[in-house]
Amino acid sequence: MMRIDLNADVGESFGRWRLGDDEAILDVVTSANVACGFHAGDPLTLSRTVASAVERGVSIGAQVSYRDLAGFGRRFLDASADELSADVLYQIGGLDGICRRIGTRVGYVKPHGALYNAIVHHEAQASAVVAAVVAYDPGLAVVGLPGSVFLQLAEAAGLRVIREGFADRRYLPDGTLQPRREEGSVLTTAAEVSDQASRLTRGTVVAADGSQIPMSVDSICVHGDTEQAHELALAVREPLEAEGVEFRSFVP
Repeated sequence: MMRIDLNADVGESFGRWRLGDDEAILDVVTSANVACGFHAGDPLTLSRTVASAVERGVSIGAQVSYRDLAGFGRRFLDASADELSADVLYQIGGLDGICRRIGTRVGYVKPHGALYNAIVHHEAQASAVVAAVVAYDPGLAVVGLPGSVFLQLAEAAGLRVIREGFADRRYLPDGTLQPRREEGSVLTTAAEVSDQASRLTRGTVVAADGSQIPMSVDSICVHGDTEQAHELALAVREPLEAEGVEFRSFVP
């Protein structure tokens, strides 16, 4: 039986401003990438999100980002390695403190947005993120794009690496994500998302130019900030479960 993880970004509301339906999507996913306050989220939102995830047996990951609240973490910041490493360490520790109060722990780290994309190739920033994770807890897993510099450095540092595929994002022929500013970069229909998730479980994906590229993954992501995130998550999980795929978090 094939086993795979299904993750989503949650905890991205801020104060009275609400983004996504965390309660609904936590009913479907097996791992929750919880915002850490730098691109979204506030302490009370994060506390409630972690508690909801624990109630459902969903694993908790720290979704670390650039310090870019106004840009939702989707703008590249030319931060020094020392600054970025300190920022990542701060975010992991903050979320883990909330987790401990609720009776759980952060189990993995997943960079968000522009940081996620930058460290596919940006060796200095990738190294800074790895250094922060190792400094906090070398037992944590890290989630990233297959073939990225980030995962290569993380593995070399002894961290457990989780290769991630996106059910709702278009890929370029080199295996990287198509920039969001380009039309068609985000898949929005249940049929598209279901088809891409099915392909990912078989180790392949269709790129924007129609070419088929290899893509072996351990976890599939659906973005929690889309209006129909719950519907799309179900479009990933239900058909694959019907085919005998077991959904389980990579964190024990």
